[in-house]
Amino acid sequence: MISVTLYSRDGCKLCEEAEADLKALQEVIPHRLTVIDIDSEQSFRDLYDLEIPVVEAGPFKLKAPFTRQELQMTLGAAADRRAQLEKINDKVFQLNTSGSQAVSSSDRFSYWISKHYLAIFNLFLVLYVGIPFLAPVFKKVGWNGPAEVVYKIYSPLCHQWAFRSFFLFGEQPYYPHAAAKVPGALTFEQVSGITDLNDPSRLGARAFQGDPTLGYKVAFCERDVAIWGAMALFGLVFAVTRRRIPKIHWIVWILVGLVPIGLDGFSQLFSQIPSAFIQSFLPYRESTPFLRTLTGFIFGFMTAWFMFPLIEETMVDTRRMLSKKFAMLKPR
Repeated sequence: MISVTLYSRDGCKLCEEAEADLKALQEVIPHRLTVIDIDSEQSFRDLYDLEIPVVEAGPFKLKAPFTRQELQMTLGAAADRRAQLEKINDKVFQLNTSGSQAVSSSDRFSYWISKHYLAIFNLFLVLYVGIPFLAPVFKKVGWNGPAEVVYKIYSPLCHQWAFRSFFLFGEQPYYPHAAAKVPGALTFEQVSGITDLNDPSRLGARAFQGDPTLGYKVAFCERDVAIWGAMALFGLVFAVTRRRIPKIHWIVWILVGLVPIGLDGFSQLFSQIPSAFIQSFLPYRESTPFLRTLTGFIFGFMTAWFMFPLIEETMVDTRRMLSKKFAMLKPR
């Protein structure tokens, strides 16, 4: 027996007529009928809002307006196809039909994830970018132990060089490398007394956390704060707009998101390689806090804009597929 799905809604006269025709055709072409109210699931409403009634029978789909004769032809084609697949013992068909006989716990978990994934992502992003700011807060109130825990947790995730980090509760929001030449700002070398910053490990700058006068270092560098903060911001905007922001093309992501941060980051990286040949055409360069924050923010925001709508497309398909399965297997 074939399975037939009718997408409908309350108060739709054409839907009621289509359901009556399908029931009348039971004697001619036996089928299991599932009626789905499109208003029960946003993904169905987005897909079929202006097209109902819609009938699915196997791979065939019929959209309004249609006649009873067209409906019978569609059901007949679906029945013939099913008979042929059963006759040739098609493995894909067997797998699909066997997997739709019961609702499993993994089905319910997948459906839950598909509905709540954005809240999970946003919570993770907010915590991930927010916890590093607790380190200077803890230092300010004298909780050195919890502060050290935060610095330790994030140390494998970020270089934590003080001259590329934000500071809280001090004279300045940052103390840049002297080579950055930020007008009017005290440099890291001036306030810390650490002048040997040519060592690639820069352990002194990594260990420097600040003091009551200078303030205390955030456990994430400026660029990482901007990247993850921008991703969290887009995630919140995406949620507020009910996930309706369209995806961007990958070329836009590369040109707008990757190119600026690549130019800023790699030009800085390569210029600081101790090589006379490189420095002959690429002078030593240290990016500024503004550029690190700006390019990091653009990269994070564009990356989230590229990824989140793509993930939503997959989750919509999952919700639609599982909602249909739940409706088909719902006790009658």
